[in-house]
Amino acid sequence: MTYDETLDYLYRQMPEYQRIGHLAYKEGLDNSLALDKIFGHPHRRYKTIHVGGTNGKGSTSHLLAAILQEAGYKVGLYTSPHLIDFRERIRVNGVMIEKAYVVDFVEKYREQFEPVMPSFFELTMEMAFLWFAQQEVDIAIIEVGLGGRLDSTNIILPELSIITNIGYDHMKFLGDTLPKIAAEKAGIIKPETSVVIGEAGDRETEKVFIDKAKSVNAPILFAEESMSDLTTGRKESGWLFHTHEYPNLKGELGGFAQEKNARTVLTAVQQLQKLEYKIPNEAVREGFANVVALTGLMGRWQLLQSFPKIICDIAHNAHGIHYVVEQLLSEKYDRLHIVFGMANDKDLNSVLALMPENAIYYFTKASVERALNEKTLQKHAVAYGLLGESFISVEDAVSVAKENAGENDLVFIGGSSFVVADALPLFI
Repeated sequence: MTYDETLDYLYRQMPEYQRIGHLAYKEGLDNSLALDKIFGHPHRRYKTIHVGGTNGKGSTSHLLAAILQEAGYKVGLYTSPHLIDFRERIRVNGVMIEKAYVVDFVEKYREQFEPVMPSFFELTMEMAFLWFAQQEVDIAIIEVGLGGRLDSTNIILPELSIITNIGYDHMKFLGDTLPKIAAEKAGIIKPETSVVIGEAGDRETEKVFIDKAKSVNAPILFAEESMSDLTTGRKESGWLFHTHEYPNLKGELGGFAQEKNARTVLTAVQQLQKLEYKIPNEAVREGFANVVALTGLMGRWQLLQSFPKIICDIAHNAHGIHYVVEQLLSEKYDRLHIVFGMANDKDLNSVLALMPENAIYYFTKASVERALNEKTLQKHAVAYGLLGESFISVEDAVSVAKENAGENDLVFIGGSSFVVADALPLFI
């Protein structure tokens, strides 16, 4: 098979949750454990860090990877979803997995893994684990797919667990209250293994984490306490963070949520140093300042064009959209244009209630089955005072937005990672 044929096989035989939603979701660890046995438990051959939470997992994972790379470690990075190329999910020191390996993996092992009937995520996770072992990484950063307790990745025994925050998302699977969601996310807390909590949330969710950590004798660190001296200054090129240990720390990522992620990452670095990882201050500075080049991270308040200014961001739920809207309202422009689409299983009303009325909307539908119909989105948006036209594709919506935008206008593209995924190739 060619690389494209291999991907087609994977999507066809094992549909991915990100594309079709709940029909692709397989709860529990049985498949992951069965696959792991087939491949000889590859994740046991190197150290791991497990990163969960509602939002900020990707930024946190990539920042840590960049810092550890700069500290001289060979770092595996497993994240999801991808935006342009499937191989974005599996990287070693920022370099994507080889196409030939993806093809060989499927051809070599399909007779062994097909009887297990794994999900797309379960199989690609095991592909990543085996690739990291063959590449002889020192450490791999593993991002949780969905939830935590029953997520496929929860078969690893990490050096450190990180939970970025808790917000309303995937409620069909994780529960309809923040404490219930927190309990699922807390499932990655392992016995006698330190856990960093980025944002504790309210007292109920904080108690969930404390109780879980106590029950397995896991040291727990709250980033908001550990990095209480962190202050920020916003620059055109990103953020400038200040702590006692890291004065004038330049952050390349520009989104408002990166202040929270910075606390989380710096707390994680402190903990890794206690675990005898040699991470000099300069590695932290280089990682924060050059995370995109070092890891290939995309879609986080990413500048696509300057005149007119065009920004994209993959925030896709109320917790993440809140930061995006706050940042949009802080920008300077003559008119605001928003190319906007959502997945059909998100809490539509909670997101629309946050979106700014003083904008021209281009409602659209990403090229995945899970995308919400653009006319349905437009109809619901009117109730919130959000007005604009609907477009059958992201490409059409972006094209018209660019035509309508003046040089001093701002065009924002988002609402779903799939909208961003469809838009990015238009600017490459």
